[in-house]
Amino acid sequence: MYLIVGVWGGERRIYAAVKFFIFTMVGSLLMFLAILYCYQSAGGETFELQTLYEKLKVLSAREQFFLFGAFALSFAIKVPMFPLHTWLPDAHVEAPTAGSVILAGVLLKMGTYGILRFAMPFFPKALFYTIHIPIFGEANFLGFLTVLSVIGIIYGALMALAQDDIKKLIAYSSVSHMGFVMLGLLALNLQGVTGGVYQMLNHGLSTGALFLLVGMLYERRHTREIVDYGGIAKKVPVYSAIFMIVTLSSIGLPGTNGFVGEFTILLGMFQVDPWYAIVAASGVILGAVYMLWMVQRVFFGRLTNPDNEKLQDVNRRELVILVPIVILIFVMGIFPNLFFRKMEPSIRNILETVKVNSQYEPPSAERPAAPER
Repeated sequence: MYLIVGVWGGERRIYAAVKFFIFTMVGSLLMFLAILYCYQSAGGETFELQTLYEKLKVLSAREQFFLFGAFALSFAIKVPMFPLHTWLPDAHVEAPTAGSVILAGVLLKMGTYGILRFAMPFFPKALFYTIHIPIFGEANFLGFLTVLSVIGIIYGALMALAQDDIKKLIAYSSVSHMGFVMLGLLALNLQGVTGGVYQMLNHGLSTGALFLLVGMLYERRHTREIVDYGGIAKKVPVYSAIFMIVTLSSIGLPGTNGFVGEFTILLGMFQVDPWYAIVAASGVILGAVYMLWMVQRVFFGRLTNPDNEKLQDVNRRELVILVPIVILIFVMGIFPNLFFRKMEPSIRNILETVKVNSQYEPPSAERPAAPER
C-alpha cells in the first residue's frame, strides 16, 4: 500500500504514504513486542493459537491489560478508530482508484479482524480490568473503546458532511462505518459481533464500489470537486442508477446489505447499553444526509457545467465490474442467513473463549443472530 500510494498517487502522494507508514509502523512495533512477551509467557515453545489461548489465560489481569493495549493500539490504527484516523483521508484521497479499493475492501478489515481474532480472545481479562483515571473516574478498555467507537461514528459523519471532494467525503464515511463495526464487536453478544463481522463485508463491498465509481468519473473529468458537477444524470443515466444503488446500500436502506449489518449491530448494542445504541443510530441519519446531499448536488438539477455535456456513460468493461457488486448488495440484503450460518460457529467459539477466560457473561449470547425467515 505504501508503494501504491507513493508511486501512483496524487500530488501529495509522498506525504500521504509516509504518514500512513509512520502510523502503521508505530503500532505494529508495540504489538511485535507484545507478541514476543506472549511467546515467552507460553514457555517459548509455540505461536500456535489454541495453545496460546490456554497458556495466556493464566496471566494476571494487569499483564493482560498492557498486552491488550499494545495489540489494540496497532489494530485501532488500522481500523482506524478515532482519534487515530488522520492517516486515512490523506491515504484515500492521494491513492489511485485501485489503492482506495484495496484500502477500503481489505486493509481496514485487518484492524477489526485482529481485535476480534487475537486481542479479545488472548486477553479477555483486560477488557474488564478497571483503572482509575483522574477526572473521569473508573474505566476499563471495553467502555473506553465503546465510547471511542460512538465518537468515531458521529465525528466521521460530521466530517463527511463538510467535504467538497467526493473521494474525501467517502473516506470520512469509512471512519463512521468502521466505528459501527467496532461497536458491534464490543457488544460481546452474538447479535452485535455477527453484525460487526457482516458489516466488514458490507463496508468493503459498498465503499469499495463507491471508490470504483468515483474513479470512473475522475477518469472522464479529472476532477472530484462536487461543484464541478450537477445534473449529470441526464448524460450518464446507467452510471447514475448504479451510483444511487450503491449509495443506498452505504446508508443502510432496507433490502440492501448495509441495513442488515447496521441493524444487527444496533440490536446487539441495545441489549448492552441502550444509550450507546441510540447515539450511534444518529450516525445512520447523518449518513443518509451527507450521502444523499452529495448525490443531489452531483447528479440532479440542471446541467450547469458545459464540460459535462460530453460525459460518456459506463462502457461494457465497467459494467462487467459493477453489475456483480450490485447483485451482491441485494443478495446480502435479502438473504443474510446465507452468511450468518457460516459465521455463527466461529463467533460463538470466540465469545465462549472470552466468557470462560474472563468470567464474563455476554448479554443474550444464545439468541439467534437473525430471524430464520
